[in-house]
Amino acid sequence: MQDQSNTAAERTTLERWQTEEAAVRRRLDKNEGIIPPELAQQHDGIALLRAILDGELPPPPIGRVADYVLIDVDHGRAVFQGTPKFDYYSPIGSVHGGWIATLLDSCVACAVMSTLPGGKGFTTLEFKMNFVHKLTDRTGPVRASGYIVHAGARVATAEGRLVDAAGRLYAHCSTTCLILDSNGTAKPSP
Repeated sequence: MQDQSNTAAERTTLERWQTEEAAVRRRLDKNEGIIPPELAQQHDGIALLRAILDGELPPPPIGRVADYVLIDVDHGRAVFQGTPKFDYYSPIGSVHGGWIATLLDSCVACAVMSTLPGGKGFTTLEFKMNFVHKLTDRTGPVRASGYIVHAGARVATAEGRLVDAAGRLYAHCSTTCLILDSNGTAKPSP
């Protein structure tokens, strides 16, 4: 009986995820692009990410290329969803780690971005991945959730997890990012 309730819970989660992804994809600007520098000066990271999620700003091209979308964002947290496809396979018969890393990098980077005030940017200093289970085209949708660990004036760190609708962990990561002024320079040490 326990297995049936877990399966029912997984189906419910899967249906919710698919509904949420379809709603986001309907809202997305059909064009792709990057955030205009003048908007990055005027608006904080969370406002810019919400504008992408609401279809007010175009999503970045990587989402189309790797077929994933931003599903949810809040201060210090970002969630992306994608579905592994055979097109992403490596020669060993599972989804290439680069697709997984791209999804996880997006969630942790956007978790960092969501904490930044207007006029600030960031760049990745370090990105560490751990693969736990293989992903295949039969896995179904997966979610990459990134959470801020530390948001300082010069450095931010975040962690991310990639799970399926049953909650099975496939990979996890951590990142360290350098916070930059809008002109691309790091804040000097005191």
